Amino acid sequence: MTSPNPALAARDWAELHFGDAELLDRRRVERLITIATALSLYPGRSIPQLFASRSDVKATYRLMDREEATPDALQAGHRNLVADEITQPGIYLLLEDTTEVAYTGRAPIPGLGPVGPKKHGQIGFHLHSVLAVRWRGIAGEAAGEDPMIDVVGLADQQYHIRTPRPKDEPKTASSARIGRERESQIWERASTRLGRVVAPGVRWVRVADAGADIYEMLRSCEDLDHGFVIRSASNRVLVETGQGVPRKLWETARQASAIAQFAHELRARPGQAARVARLSVSAVSVEIRSPQRPGYGRGKLPSVACTLVRVWEPQPPDGVDGLEWMLLCDGERTRAEAALECAQQYAKRWLIEEYHKALKSGMGAERIQMETGERLVAAVAILSVVALQLLVLRERARVAPTAPTSESGLDEAEVEMLEAATRRRLTSVRDVALALGRLGGHMNRPSDGLPGWQTLWRGLTHLRAMVDGARLARKRTRCGV
Repeated sequence: MTSPNPALAARDWAELHFGDAELLDRRRVERLITIATALSLYPGRSIPQLFASRSDVKATYRLMDREEATPDALQAGHRNLVADEITQPGIYLLLEDTTEVAYTGRAPIPGLGPVGPKKHGQIGFHLHSVLAVRWRGIAGEAAGEDPMIDVVGLADQQYHIRTPRPKDEPKTASSARIGRERESQIWERASTRLGRVVAPGVRWVRVADAGADIYEMLRSCEDLDHGFVIRSASNRVLVETGQGVPRKLWETARQASAIAQFAHELRARPGQAARVARLSVSAVSVEIRSPQRPGYGRGKLPSVACTLVRVWEPQPPDGVDGLEWMLLCDGERTRAEAALECAQQYAKRWLIEEYHKALKSGMGAERIQMETGERLVAAVAILSVVALQLLVLRERARVAPTAPTSESGLDEAEVEMLEAATRRRLTSVRDVALALGRLGGHMNRPSDGLPGWQTLWRGLTHLRAMVDGARLARKRTRCGV
């Protein structure tokens, strides 16, 4: 049987995710599909490296120069697919985070703003992504068990260009007081862009780190029927109950006894090896007093009623600071199973960080060479969808290592070539990930773990170059060359 053409499979994928882009001319949509196909086949390549024809390179730059080529327009087809999926009955985690996309050591690029510490002089933009995953339920007690999720895709993505503070503006002036947009409003704006949950049997849970612990964010979730599991950033004051001294959030949580336990695999961090932590969970209902806002004194706006779920490590290893999460969760979550579910849902938040790593390290979002901020933003919008392929491969290798190779994202020709190149029989998704890593320089030792994003990217690029070479050789043979 003739092996399928990998370019054809990649184009089918690109048509599915970019075919409904909101561009004014169908020819531009076709050009977008061509670009996405090439990026899918060769992740991490620069635009001049993607195409043999100079006219294709010029056409790519012309598309990105179009005023209509905004991230929302370019990603419209993909986001519509995601919106359809997350309105089917079920529970969906909307994992959120903001990352800096920085371009260092270059001449000023018009259309970008400062990012990172001022002393570094970096320019770029802030990228706020909402990654939707289907939640399959809580895991069992055994160490190493993990709640099952399925990656759906990008439910939303925003690009924020930081504007330097005007020279005549006092450094002590708050953005709210002078009417200038605050960067923190990106969280509330994401709520508005996602919209209200209207489909029956559907629950959306916004999962975010301490950056989302903002009064307006919590209130927007309440107004739009979004669930939330958000790490507490500050020891907020609770609504007084007539008992004198106002209670504080964290002290109240630490007085509650454990009602559940679970094992959680912690990733390796600088100075700390990966390990499995045994965590305890407690939960207490709280009512958080509203902060002061322009025109409203402290406590004059509606309070936020929620459950504070505390997750902590009672007996950390010697010399290691024990883990502790203070999680703000919607509704009444004080029963053991509900509190445990909130804790395990928050434990999946790291996936949004892995996604941003795949985008920047694997797809090379910060290595793009463009002359304007508009071009860079358009290119990253396309890469952001393609990067999901790398994320899905690595996540499947981690949580479903024994799944068949057909679920790895590679087609038959690529698997066949990968087996030949590594001299291994590949029967599972994990086998594929390790084999790709080996092509990219991973040693595949048991202590090494799964390959990183750059290693996977190098392996995938090497594999597809070999598949192209084999296909070209077959073509020459058929032509009698």
